[in-house]
Amino acid sequence: MDAFYERISPHTVRKIRIEPMLGVEGEENVKEGEMGKGGEKGEEEGGYEKMLTHYTWEEIQKHNSRTDKWLVIDRKVYNVTNWALKHPGGIRVISHFAGEDATDAFQAFHPDLTFVRKFMKPLLIGELAPGEPSQDRQKKSELVEDFRALRKTAEDMKLFKRDMVFFSLYLAHLFVLEFLAWLTLSYFGTGWIPTLLTALILATSQAQSGWLQHDFGHLSVFRSSKWNHLLHKFLIGHMKGASGNWWNHRHFQHHAKPNIFNKDPDVNMLKVFVLGDTQPVEFGKRKIKYLPYNYQHEYFFLIGPPLLIPVYFYIQIMMTMITRRDWVDLAWATTYYIRYFTTYIPFYGFFGSILFVIFVRFIESHWFVWVTQMNHIPMTIDDEKHKDWLTMQLDSTCNIEQSFFNDWFSGHLNFQIEHHLFPTMPRHNYYKIAPLVKSLCDKHGLNYQVKPLLQAFKDIIGSLKKSGDLWLDAYLHK
Repeated sequence: MDAFYERISPHTVRKIRIEPMLGVEGEENVKEGEMGKGGEKGEEEGGYEKMLTHYTWEEIQKHNSRTDKWLVIDRKVYNVTNWALKHPGGIRVISHFAGEDATDAFQAFHPDLTFVRKFMKPLLIGELAPGEPSQDRQKKSELVEDFRALRKTAEDMKLFKRDMVFFSLYLAHLFVLEFLAWLTLSYFGTGWIPTLLTALILATSQAQSGWLQHDFGHLSVFRSSKWNHLLHKFLIGHMKGASGNWWNHRHFQHHAKPNIFNKDPDVNMLKVFVLGDTQPVEFGKRKIKYLPYNYQHEYFFLIGPPLLIPVYFYIQIMMTMITRRDWVDLAWATTYYIRYFTTYIPFYGFFGSILFVIFVRFIESHWFVWVTQMNHIPMTIDDEKHKDWLTMQLDSTCNIEQSFFNDWFSGHLNFQIEHHLFPTMPRHNYYKIAPLVKSLCDKHGLNYQVKPLLQAFKDIIGSLKKSGDLWLDAYLHK
């Protein structure tokens, strides 16, 4: 098939193909004013092959607003402006890649690429022009290709294959913990020691349920997304009293753009803390002082771990389910409270049971905060720099030394680097891919950090103190 190109704007080239069999010209059927709106059919019609308009990166990067979103996957250009509203992962996570290459993120989040590509056909509007690099913004093509080769190696090693015995035993140990909590009060009564012991058991169950729902939320347990979603609802709703949709909306953004202000909700501290090196200086120069940030490493112990889950998260979760009319998630969460109060009102009464569950959440919150923040708070936190997938994840995450306790205590999030690079990989395979990831990082001069657990905890406080000192210096010496 012969072809030639017709330039229709400084940054757009239309590809004209000549079909010898038909004896006619076949060119893309795009009406004026409809360019980039998506919705064109992706199949051949009447013997004509669909023609693709060619675009430069300069043109693509213009389409990164709330009402106009293009992105690139495998050199193909897609208009996701309208699709973003229906995107199962949420509008924001896909919008964060508007105007740039999203190939690695697309592969990372979707275990069944063949199925997902069916939804992409109507969104296809063109491809990168000949001569345009596959990567935007001077990203290193060799590094990107090496990472994609690593992913292919992981697939060949069957590291995305699930061990159902592992996950079944993990789920069973949650049921055992819930039973032990009830048995402790039934056998020993409601004295201070049995109550404290039961609270610790329930907090352990809650924390471990959180790690397991995380696996189902990332579609890393079953091959079927339907079963992953169902068990995710069960674990986060029935076992924890929270919302799966709320979690998806927040957590996928975190994975897509970790530690990036205005994109990762986990670094939106509502002006209670300042993070990284740039935000404290900006706040200081603008004389922003909602709290004495130079003491944030101290008041962190008072309002960080104690309050995140029992106050901030659960208020936000309930408000989200009600305001968005998410009745399915609300029904799942209601089953948790029905089960909890049915079990513990006979021991503590209604108001006593409320105080008891708050105490359990208080303990769980400490566990959750220290584990989830040890991998991220001490790392680079900044505005969007449009880094490639590997570099972005390495700059914002670190690992904790492996041990049986660390694996269990953190839900294998001590392998945070591997989890962020391959979020759908079952966690029991992280240790297998870790040496290959480190080797790739060494080749390209990327810092692959591994710390002892206690050092990682200390680094959270050290990072908060450093950011607080930067704020104070800028605040006093503008």
